[in-house]
Amino acid sequence: MAVVICRTGEPRAKDNSTAFIVERGTAGLSAGKKENKLGMRASETAEMIFDNCRIADANRIGEVGQGFKQSMKVLDGGRISIAALGLGIARGAYEAALQYSKERYQFDQPIASFQGISFKLADMATEIEAADLLIKQACDLKMRGLPMTKESAMAKYYSSEVAVRVSTDAVQIFGGYGYTKDFPVEKFYRDSKLCTIGEGTSEIQKLVISREVLK
Repeated sequence: MAVVICRTGEPRAKDNSTAFIVERGTAGLSAGKKENKLGMRASETAEMIFDNCRIADANRIGEVGQGFKQSMKVLDGGRISIAALGLGIARGAYEAALQYSKERYQFDQPIASFQGISFKLADMATEIEAADLLIKQACDLKMRGLPMTKESAMAKYYSSEVAVRVSTDAVQIFGGYGYTKDFPVEKFYRDSKLCTIGEGTSEIQKLVISREVLK
């Protein structure tokens, strides 16, 4: 089963999309190719093909023309989920790098003792804590039923960018080993990028945030 939002009005007209439930096995619905993705490969992504696919009005979600507004409401909560995903990736990469920096010795001392490495770890730890607090703020507002468009966008934007920065630094700390599949940080590195794209790109989050603060 899938939820599909399609145009039901004139192009560029206001309120011209509607949401529908499309059940598996519906005539005219078929699956296309599976995408060969950079990361998040455990979560399969494939195209959906509609060929003369007719959907009963009983499968409509909400009112005709309200699909876009419905999707925007869902996005506010979905952005918190992506923010949490990015935070988890960042934490995984940080913890792996932290442990490795204590175990890997160069010049008779762990590489964690070198300022170039320890400062990276300090930045990683600080940004992870800041992302965690932004997510908790957005979650609190959502749980209390309060507006959280700005807060969820901030959490998603910051956490996803942190995931990319932390995983990149983690690969750097691992050095050559970080570029191999024998260690986990290369996967964190690949997976992190989707967080800056899914549920609205980082650029879209900036647009949402700026609109909110300029109201």
